[in-house]
Amino acid sequence: MKFGKVMEHMEHEVKVEGSYERSWKIMEYEMEEVEEKYQNLISLEMENLTNEALEAPGYFKNFLALNCIDLSSPDIHNSVSLLKQACLDSGFFYVINHGISQEFMDEVFNQSKSFFDLPVSEKMKVLRNKKHRGYTPLFNELLDPVNQIHGDYKEGYYIGIEVPENDPDIEKLLYGPNVWPPSDILPGWRETMEKYHREALEVAKAISRIIALALNLEVDFFDRQEMLGKPIANLRRVSDPMKGIYGAGAHSDFGLITLLATDDVFGLQICKDKDAKPQKWEFVAPLKGAFIVNLGDMLERWSNYIFSVGIIILWYLGICVFTCLILSWSTLHRVVGNGQERYSIAYFVKPNHDCLVECLPTCQSQENPPK
Repeated sequence: MKFGKVMEHMEHEVKVEGSYERSWKIMEYEMEEVEEKYQNLISLEMENLTNEALEAPGYFKNFLALNCIDLSSPDIHNSVSLLKQACLDSGFFYVINHGISQEFMDEVFNQSKSFFDLPVSEKMKVLRNKKHRGYTPLFNELLDPVNQIHGDYKEGYYIGIEVPENDPDIEKLLYGPNVWPPSDILPGWRETMEKYHREALEVAKAISRIIALALNLEVDFFDRQEMLGKPIANLRRVSDPMKGIYGAGAHSDFGLITLLATDDVFGLQICKDKDAKPQKWEFVAPLKGAFIVNLGDMLERWSNYIFSVGIIILWYLGICVFTCLILSWSTLHRVVGNGQERYSIAYFVKPNHDCLVECLPTCQSQENPPK
């Protein structure tokens, strides 16, 4: 199946959830009304939560150990081995020494905070458009409608590669112009985010080359124009978080890989076996200067389900990625609240719209035919 067809299906799911419609309706609220609605929904959510997770031994203490891949290491064979182990285990790993300085990462997070600290009236002026670029208000995204009674407790801001209105790619889902806050309100904000987008793409390409080697492919298999699409970055903030409230419901990412940069506040959880009863959720600790990388649905399909995609839960009042209910077999993740404000930046790397996503020749045999 071509990736563009998957995206069209995803667009249908998003429209069913009514995310665009909700965006415009939220504009009708004054700040006081939004805050009142927010607090009422928190109370409802707490009443509907079971005590099983909150009372479990080691809650907020049990962290999962992940492999750590050093992108500056000359030992590529070791990097490939570490990635294989991670992908066969949970589909998550750390990446360090990736080439983006800590000083610049601090600047990106400071600029992100500056935007989210603006009055609601200012943020609504750059509301997310039909191409999914711009500001996403509280409650606007819903990742796990089965277990959530309202949208995620997070704000977000989507930024992609700039696609002008006269570009032929403008007709493709999620390809279009960005929406930027005025430079007189946030000077240097656009330049910082555009630079981050460019540098994160180079990190993603470096990781894709290791993945290619792990799958016995040519090193540049994924790092080609016809393979990689136009990534999207999502700045996120979870505000006024409470223990036990979902910032992002259980979901998987639909693309190739996701790079997650976080502050030092934990909240990310993964579930290595979504079919287990009960499910076991484990925290992933923030690692300063590192990206947390997880595999997406398309890579699982390419690898004939050898490489799995875990479930992550962002339990935080307001962190959520994308409403995507298409490919339920990949790894789940979520975010949960722990009583602190939390900032993160997710960088979604996905295939080109015209890319054919099917089982790779190196991942199939007579004993293991394409699934």
